[in-house]
Amino acid sequence: MPRMRVLLGAGLALAMLAGCTTGTIRTYSMSYHAVEDASYTVPRVPPGKVARKYHRALVRYETTEKPGTIIVDTAAKYLYFVMEGGKAMRYGIGVGREGFTWSGEARIGAKRKWPTWTPPPEMIKRDPRTAKWRNGQPPGLKNPLGARALYLYNKRGDTGYRLHGSPEYWSIGGNVSSGCIRMINQDVIDLYERAEVGAKVIVM
Repeated sequence: MPRMRVLLGAGLALAMLAGCTTGTIRTYSMSYHAVEDASYTVPRVPPGKVARKYHRALVRYETTEKPGTIIVDTAAKYLYFVMEGGKAMRYGIGVGREGFTWSGEARIGAKRKWPTWTPPPEMIKRDPRTAKWRNGQPPGLKNPLGARALYLYNKRGDTGYRLHGSPEYWSIGGNVSSGCIRMINQDVIDLYERAEVGAKVIVM
C-alpha cells in the first residue's frame, strides 16, 4: 500500500512482454467460501460482490516469459501467473488510484503469511489516522495486507510495493490503492503457494 520509493524501469517496452489471452479453460467461482487459515477464518466472498470477470480463472495465455513469471495488467485489472503449456492462472486485482500508478519490472524478494503492515512516513503524512500503526499493525482480518503479502524488490532493494490480500474484496476491479496490487484473500493464498521467491514480476 505504500507509494513506490524507487522507479521500476520506466520506459521498458512492457507491452511486448505481455501475453495474449485466447480463452478461459476453467473459472474458480466456487473457491470463495470461508477458509480456515492459521488461527483465522477468512470470510466468504458473497456472490455478486465481485464481478464474475474478476474471479480466479485458468486461461490460455501466450507469452515468451517463462513459467513462474507474474504479469500484472493494471489497465485490465488482472494478474497472470504464467504456467506451462500456454496457460496462466488469472486473478482479478485492485490497482493504484490516480497519482499512484506505476509500471516496470521487479522480483519477489520475500513472502509472508499474515503479515504486519507498517505505513510509510509519506502515508502517515497524507492520512494522520494511520499514525497509530507507525510501529506496525498486527496481523489479522482487518490488516490491509490481508492473509498474504509478496514483497517486490529491484536492484536497489525493497520498492515498498506489495502483491497482497485485502479484507476489502469489493474493491477488486478498481483503482483503489496507493500503488500496491490488491487481491481477494482466497486468491492471494492460492498465488502464494504458486509463486517463488526470486520470481520475475512485470507490471504494465
